Amino acid sequence: MIPLLPRSSRFPPLASALAEPNGLLAAGGDLSPERLLAAYRSGIFPWYAEHQPILWWSPDPRMVLFPAEFAISRSLAKTLRNAAYEVRLDSAFSQVTESCAAPRAGAAGTWISGEMQAAYLRLHELGYAHSVETWIDGRLAGGLYGVAIGGVFYGESMFSRAKDASKIALAHLCRHLEHQGFAVIDCQMNTAHLASLGAREIRRSAFAALLANFTNLAASAYHAPGCWPEAALHGLFRVTP
Repeated sequence: MIPLLPRSSRFPPLASALAEPNGLLAAGGDLSPERLLAAYRSGIFPWYAEHQPILWWSPDPRMVLFPAEFAISRSLAKTLRNAAYEVRLDSAFSQVTESCAAPRAGAAGTWISGEMQAAYLRLHELGYAHSVETWIDGRLAGGLYGVAIGGVFYGESMFSRAKDASKIALAHLCRHLEHQGFAVIDCQMNTAHLASLGAREIRRSAFAALLANFTNLAASAYHAPGCWPEAALHGLFRVTP
């Protein structure tokens, strides 16, 4: 049995998470900013279907992407060099979360419920949640969103309406985070798509150690809560042939 969280209780130790399903730690509680930030700092994230109680997870191993290890294929490198696109930060957060929540081919539903969207919008308003967006011909073509605490970026979801649009956003995010001294992007669960982009699994204990070292990092303005300026990406990405 997994613990049920009253609104005021703390999370149980990560080591108490179930092996099957991998990482299920607790149920209940709420999606308040205080709860979500405490969860992320501890290596825990919410993931549940609509009409379920809130479920909290900390899988072992953990999928992560170190910004310098982002894998750029030849086709993506060509797109990054030549495509007519613009990448923006934090200019359309609600549109990004809504797009990530939209139905997808072969999927029965979405875990990004209205309750989840509202919770992350509140984190965005507080300066913790951020979006990276790919714009083509003045339209939002793809992007991603996640939570930044100290030197760690916790990726939540991405979407694409045009070829490589979400990869363009992720490529720019990785280069941006690398320039700003971020340590790691949390990818949560292993997928073939993430692995193809350079993400890899590490032990949960190693991930927890990374969080202990980097979530309190405050070396630059990008590690403190607040809107990320779009100008940070101007001229940032240049891929050599």
